[in-house]
Formats: sequence, structure tokens, C-alpha cells
Amino acid sequence: MSPQVISIIGLVLIFALATLRSVNMGAVAFLGAFLLGTFVFGQSSDDLFAGFPGDLFVTLVGVTLLFAIAKANGTVDWLIHSGVRAVRGRIALIPWVMFVITGLLTMVGAVVPGAVAMMAPIGLNFATRYRINPLLMGLLIINGASAGGFSPISIFGSITNGVVERSGLPGDPVLLWISSMLFNLLLSVAVFYLFGGRKLLGRRVGTEPGQPGETAGGTTTATTTRTSTTLDGQRITTLTGLGALAIGALALEFDVGLLSLSIATVIVLLWPEVTKKCVAEVAWPTVLLVCGVVTYVSLMESVGTIEFLGNGVVGIGVPLLAAFVICLIGGGVSAFASTTGILGALIPLAVPFLQTGQVGAVGLIIALAISSSVVDSSPFSTSGALVVANAPEEQRDATFKGLMAWGMSMIAVAPVLTCAIFVLPGWL
Repeated sequence: MSPQVISIIGLVLIFALATLRSVNMGAVAFLGAFLLGTFVFGQSSDDLFAGFPGDLFVTLVGVTLLFAIAKANGTVDWLIHSGVRAVRGRIALIPWVMFVITGLLTMVGAVVPGAVAMMAPIGLNFATRYRINPLLMGLLIINGASAGGFSPISIFGSITNGVVERSGLPGDPVLLWISSMLFNLLLSVAVFYLFGGRKLLGRRVGTEPGQPGETAGGTTTATTTRTSTTLDGQRITTLTGLGALAIGALALEFDVGLLSLSIATVIVLLWPEVTKKCVAEVAWPTVLLVCGVVTYVSLMESVGTIEFLGNGVVGIGVPLLAAFVICLIGGGVSAFASTTGILGALIPLAVPFLQTGQVGAVGLIIALAISSSVVDSSPFSTSGALVVANAPEEQRDATFKGLMAWGMSMIAVAPVLTCAIFVLPGWL
């Protein structure tokens, strides 16, 4: 049996064991990576640790710690109050504001995980405060990031268009961007109605009993007013830190994890009596889960499993089926690994197939790009993990399971839809 097949079987067993025994899947993935890597593939511990996502670890810890501090000192309350005023209290508009802002961030060059890292903590706090389904809020933030992520000046767009150009294939950067935007917009409309958006229509802040700090008549209590609208030194410092994170990560291209962890540490040093307890609020189970699974997928990449799957497509005799399989592989792998890496790897692998002229190159590239990016909602991707990590603790397991179901469904649904729209008609 080849190493590639063994690694695929191992991944299936990891999912099965973690699900049946109700244990952290990341721990089981670390076990699988150690056993297979050491005793089957003959890799050293250095080889295995090379696949550990250190950047993702720091990003999850840094972002969740910073926003735990912001929540503890009242900064998040102030942001929520300001956001609600901006939409004039229309609760149904809040998730769409998150969608638009995240899309604008990625459209102008922000990396998708970086934009989600900025918006997920704020959006999930909105969701908690106004009883919005965290799945609805999280998915609109992630979809917004993907919607803007393929603009010609964005990271995903630059990578995809660059690989297409280097491979000598025809491309259409503007059409790629518009197609991704429209697909994610329509997908978000479906999300809105599937996950409780209809119930939000007509609801306004302050018009319903039971909303935190508000009365049935829409007046805000004095306690909440002080908590939400008053800025003191600690909150001003925290807001300044969040602004520095946005500028540093999005404009200056500093690492999101290192920058957020550094800002959080400075605040802890300034106000240790208030903020030191926030370290315990980092989503450590989520960190273990994501890092373990990504480490195992890296092991699969190192033994050639991804290339093995990609090369197998070339031998498929039915063009439309081959196109579907390429998109399926892109979505399946990207749900557990770097979308950036998948975009850079699968397009070159598809070159021999595309050069036959059996399907339109532009259409397949668009289908592959969308299929590989909409699965970022998987809790094993950086974006999905950030949503899970910032969900309320009592809803974290349900959010994880919901994103798992949605992300896994997108692995199959997105290739079907994108191939039907962009490949089957043969007009691209």
C-alpha cells in the first residue's frame, strides 16, 4: 500500500476515533502524525514539527487574548454600542455590515485570515449581545472575506492570477473577482435565511424586553450607558491597540499573530490586575484542535498525497468529471490546509488537463478558486477556527459542529455549483 493511501486512511480514522470517543480531534491528529510519521514514513521529529502551524498557533492565541482583554475592560461594549448606532438599531443589518466591511478589507489587500481575525471578535460579540445565531454572523464574516479576496490587488487574486500567467493559461482577473463576489453574496443570502436571519427582520435594539442593558421602551439603563459609551485610559489604550493591529496587519503587512500578542502583552503589563485573568480565556481547546489537524495534513503533503490526488485527475477520460474532481480536491484539501497553498499548487497540476482544451481554462480556474475558498468556513481553517474561538463559551461546541457541517457540505456543494455555472456551459 502506498504512503499516500495510508495517509488518507489515517485521516479517516482520526475523524472516526475523535467523533466516536468524543475527544479533541487535534490530540488524535497529533497521535496519528507521530505514529505514521515515525514508524511508517520514517520521518524525524524535526520533520514532523516542520508541519506544525506556528503562525496559526500565535494568531489564535494573540487575537483571542487581545479581544478577551477588550471584552474584560469594556472596550467591546463601547464598540457594540457604536456599531448599533451606525445601523440605527436595525439588528438584521448588523451581519451584513460585517460582511461588507470584511469584504472591503480583503478587497484592498488584506489577507483573508487577517481580516477575519479583525472582524470575528467584534461580530461574535454583536451576536451574543443581540441574540444573533453565531453561525450566521461567523459565516457572513468569512463569506465577506472570500467575496473581496479575489480582487486583482488582493492576496488570493494576486496568487491565482500570477500562477495562471506563469502557467501560460488564459485568465480574466476582473471576471474572477466579480464571480467570487456574486457567488459569496448569494451564498450569504442563503446563510441568512437558513440560520435565523428571517427572525431578525423588523427587530430593533431597545424594542424588546430582555436585551442586555435595555428596557422594553428602548431606553438604556445608566449602568450600561457608563459601560458602553464612556472611554477611560484603559479602553482608549485598547482601541489604540486595535487600530494599530488593523494598520500593522493590513497596511504594513506585519504578522497578525505576533502583532496582536505583542499589543495584548503591553496592555497586560500596564493593567495586570484587570487583564492577567484573560489568559485563561484563550480558546485553548480550539488551538489544540486546529494545530493538530493542520500538522497531520502537512504530513500528508510531505509524503505526496496532494500531488498524488492531483495527478490522478489527468487520467480521467471525462472532461466535466475531471473538472469536478479538481475542484473537489481543492475544496477538500483547503478545508484543512492553507487556501493560499492550494491555489498555488492545484492550478499548475491542472495545466496538462487544461492544455487539452477539453474545458474552458478561465471557467475552470474560477470554479477551482471559489471551491477552494468558500470552505474557509471549516473550523479547521484559520477563518473558521477564529469564529469558533470567539464564539461564546457555552455556544462554542455548537458553533464548531455547525461550521463543521457547513464546511464539509461546501466541499461537495461548491464544486457542483461552480462547475455547473462556470464549466458546463463552456462559455469561458
